[in-house]
Amino acid sequence: MTLSCFDLGERMLSVAEAQRHLAGLVGEPLAIEACPLAELSGRVLAEAVHSPIDVPQNTNAAMDGIALAWPQPVAALALVGRVLAGGRFDRPLAAGEAVTITTGAPLPKGADTVIMQEQLAFPGAGQVQVSRPETVRRGQHVRRAGEDVARGSLALAAGTRLGAAQLGLLASLGLTGARVHRRPRVAIFSSGDEVTAPGAPLSAAGIYDANRYSLRGLLQALGCRVIDLGILPDDRETIIGALRQAAQDADMVITSGGVSVGQADWIKAALAEVGELGFWRIAMRPGRPLACGWLGEGRTPFFGLPGNPVAVMVTFLQFVQPVLRRLMGQPEWQPRRLTALAAEPLASRVGRVDYLRGTYHSDREGRLWVRPTGRQGSGILTSMVLADCLIEVDADRQGVAEGEPVTLQLLNDFS
Repeated sequence: MTLSCFDLGERMLSVAEAQRHLAGLVGEPLAIEACPLAELSGRVLAEAVHSPIDVPQNTNAAMDGIALAWPQPVAALALVGRVLAGGRFDRPLAAGEAVTITTGAPLPKGADTVIMQEQLAFPGAGQVQVSRPETVRRGQHVRRAGEDVARGSLALAAGTRLGAAQLGLLASLGLTGARVHRRPRVAIFSSGDEVTAPGAPLSAAGIYDANRYSLRGLLQALGCRVIDLGILPDDRETIIGALRQAAQDADMVITSGGVSVGQADWIKAALAEVGELGFWRIAMRPGRPLACGWLGEGRTPFFGLPGNPVAVMVTFLQFVQPVLRRLMGQPEWQPRRLTALAAEPLASRVGRVDYLRGTYHSDREGRLWVRPTGRQGSGILTSMVLADCLIEVDADRQGVAEGEPVTLQLLNDFS
């Protein structure tokens, strides 16, 4: 992000404009480190992984039965051995010969087909006949060596976030670890004299601090290390000191509250002392006020999110998460979007993007439908609790009629 974006002043930015400016807020991803396999869950690969072996290593049986070369010129086959998973048959099969075989066992040389147990008859000792031979196809019920991953081929690309399937794949290659980007360290604090820690007595004008815990959940789901600075009062010097120290300790600093134009909102003024500030008014609901910039000599990225709890979560997902993904080594990451039909009319206003909290389902015809989760005020946190998606209504739409298509962003999508 260049300083030109700070010269935009109070002009209302579109969501797309804000996201374009933020694309330059960080340069290189975080440093690379080696990590053992058991600790890789949620990490992002810094280097591509190529397979050192074929997976599977051997051509093997996909089910129990007999292995043989097909077609066979004789009606009755000689059973000349048995192959179990983990074992081998030590010679090639000749015409008219078969071996019994279990799922996963390597096929003997000369065999190319497996016939399942249910299709076999045994007329005498050491003999087997195939019932309904017209149904047998050469190569059936066989897993070819390297059919999943061939030796030397790309198994996982750099930038892959490692989940359960990816960890299983690495293990199947015999790898004991991988090189990944360091986890981001993110400092967070809430601000405001009215903000009260859960468990403390609540004053008549106080509110409990929900935002910090929502942020912790979002950051931990992404695999970040959280530096929790607690609740700071509406005091300029206190906030300046906290921002200065956080810039040294963290890879990103996030606050909630104190970024609007209220008389007691100190974040904007404090940032001018510690770093460089962009104060944006974004054409969206919820979450219009958003401060961003750099802190300290190391130019640590900073986000000042709104004070209302739903606005905190929505702005995090739209603006903070993409920047964190770049730090983690996923520069091209975008939230997954689906198209659904509105199950009821949706209110919105031309000139801003509305993010409604919704829940979706499929009907009997396979069509996807979505409806909002009740009242949509930016302070109604239950609207997020009940939601499994955000309904993204574009800035050029004056409401959405029942049955019209809308765009969904899936919540809890941390792949």
